[in-house]
Amino acid sequence: MTVYLNGLGTAVPPHILPQTLAEDTARRLLGPRYSQFERLAPSFATSGVETRYSVVPIDWFTHDKGWRERSATYVEGATELFINAARAALDDAGLRADQVDTVVTVSTTGIATPTLEARAFTRMGFRRDIQRVPVFGLGCAGGVSGLGIAQQLAAASPGSNVLMVSVEACSVSFRTDRMQKADIIATVLFGDGAAAAVLSTDGQGPELGVARQILWPDTLDIMGWDVDEVGLGVIFDRSIPDFVTSNLREAALKALGLSGLSEKDITRFVCHPGGAKVVTAIEQALSLAPDSLTAERDVLRDFGNMSAPTVLFVLKQVLERNQSGQMMLAALGPGFTGAFLPLKIK
Repeated sequence: MTVYLNGLGTAVPPHILPQTLAEDTARRLLGPRYSQFERLAPSFATSGVETRYSVVPIDWFTHDKGWRERSATYVEGATELFINAARAALDDAGLRADQVDTVVTVSTTGIATPTLEARAFTRMGFRRDIQRVPVFGLGCAGGVSGLGIAQQLAAASPGSNVLMVSVEACSVSFRTDRMQKADIIATVLFGDGAAAAVLSTDGQGPELGVARQILWPDTLDIMGWDVDEVGLGVIFDRSIPDFVTSNLREAALKALGLSGLSEKDITRFVCHPGGAKVVTAIEQALSLAPDSLTAERDVLRDFGNMSAPTVLFVLKQVLERNQSGQMMLAALGPGFTGAFLPLKIK
């Protein structure tokens, strides 16, 4: 049974983080602690990022934080993002919150129990019998995989309305106490944001196929979290662009085949822009024309890498630009895993 994307909404937190301000602050806080900072500092200018948004003001990073403060900040900021993105998607779908039957919440940048949709329950106006499906640990692949989970739930319950909300507050995990290259790169690339989608078998929006995941063995150290006494420390291996160039094409072709599609059927790949080098690597791996992933670069420039929601920001731009045809959403995340989902826009 066909599942339709009936609504899509995005949200960012209130604190604007221009790249120049991020670089100046990082130099002031990290430069004295990390001898290689100036060697990595040019990454701020070459990252493709000009603006990001944060759930906290820039002064929040002045002092080291522990688990308690980071967790409280995540819960507060992520709950607000959840509500704003969910309301935007429901408005786009022309639905009320009490018409939602299932909510899928995807987040990896913090831990909340009760989970975010429960914390947002009263303000959203969800029904008491709503089915809750919180998902943790998918990282940057979470937007695509979460949408795939929502698609399967909608297909399994025809006529129901499924809301998927992807929320990430990457900024609360910026570390000034742990001086590794990945921590510097995190301050260069990552921002906060949320995206939400409304799915149902009733509708006339873009058609969603079945999501596929392709996992590469022996790649646990490429991306993820290093959990210690202070908080979550990012694992972000320098080999990611080269890995994408060498391995993405095979995984994409396998996902296409599992979906009954071939490369020639695809009008456009809608990709998670992990960074400027990653976007270029995607174009090379998929034999796309140089600089063809314009929406991906625009989102990276204006919002940074928000982890899971980012690919849905890209999809929103693709829809707003009235692009159509058979598309394939694609994102990479911890595991190391490729997540793919066919989407047809008529």
